[in-house]
Amino acid sequence: MDFMSDVLSDGRKVRILNIMDDCNREVLAVDPGLNYPARKLIETLEQLEEEVGPPQTVRCDNGPEFLSKTFSEWCNRRRIEIRYTQQGKPMQNGYIERLNRFYREDILDAYWFNDLHQLRSLSNKWMEDYNNNHPHQSLGNKSPREYKPRFGEELFPESNDINENLLNLVVS
Repeated sequence: MDFMSDVLSDGRKVRILNIMDDCNREVLAVDPGLNYPARKLIETLEQLEEEVGPPQTVRCDNGPEFLSKTFSEWCNRRRIEIRYTQQGKPMQNGYIERLNRFYREDILDAYWFNDLHQLRSLSNKWMEDYNNNHPHQSLGNKSPREYKPRFGEELFPESNDINENLLNLVVS
């Protein structure tokens, strides 16, 4: 997870929360807002928890939202480990830094935004394109969505046998 900053055409500052799954490089959220307090961060994470399940760990920098009592208590209640990067060492969270670069080049530097709706709309289209059409050499030149279905089978090849055995137990 990481935050980026930019401004709208009227000079208002905007913050963008980017969340990526390190394992398959899938962008899980690109969420712009005029401000982004810890409570809004948690709302975004709870929405993702409903969609994809809870993470085991989160990697983030030492920004105020990530250091807040609200965020750390939320993670503790869910038994989510927080891995903070060292100050001045952004490459300890290199995947998100690379994603931020692509997002800045493709969206923030390429367009002039009048409002958050316009920024959200383009960000959502970009996220879908990135997840479906952006191959990664480390994923065998597959996009994150192409790689994702294989990922469970490669890490847990016995899970299909377990599910089949459970089905046999229920049917018997």
